[in-house]
Order: sequence, then C-alpha cells, then structure tokens
Amino acid sequence: MKVRYQYRIYPTLQQVKGLNQLFGCCRVVYNDALAIVRSVPQGEKWPSNAELQKLVITQAKKTAERKWLADVSVVPLQQSVQDL
Repeated sequence: MKVRYQYRIYPTLQQVKGLNQLFGCCRVVYNDALAIVRSVPQGEKWPSNAELQKLVITQAKKTAERKWLADVSVVPLQQSVQDL
C-alpha cells in the first residue's frame, strides 16, 4: 500500500514576491532557450544543454537588460533549460 501526503503552504508576502521573481526568471530563460532552438535550421544539430545554458544564463547575466537574472539561484534556471 502506498501512502500519500498532501501539504499546503502559506508563504508570507516577501516569500510570494521572491517566488514570483524566480518563476518569472525561469520563464524568461526557458523562452530564450526555446527561441534559440527554434532558430536552428532544419537538419542541423541543436546546441547542447551546456551551450544553451552558457548563452541564456551565463552570458545573459552580463547584459544590461538581463542582469536581474543574477538575483535568483542558478539551479532553477539550469533546470528550465534542461526541461526544454
């Protein structure tokens, strides 16, 4: 027999803001990586996971319009690219 537990959390206002920022960053990274993959011509090899992470996370943090990606942990951002 398997046991299942169900939990519900009630984050504070500050935690909600942090989670919203994290989820927004993950969405942006995923969409940027998806745009790169879709721009690859038919029949050519897609960039590897490491190359995508370098482009949409590491190098994006260095630009002025994406420097806010450095405010969150890199682990969920890497997972977003891996999920793609």
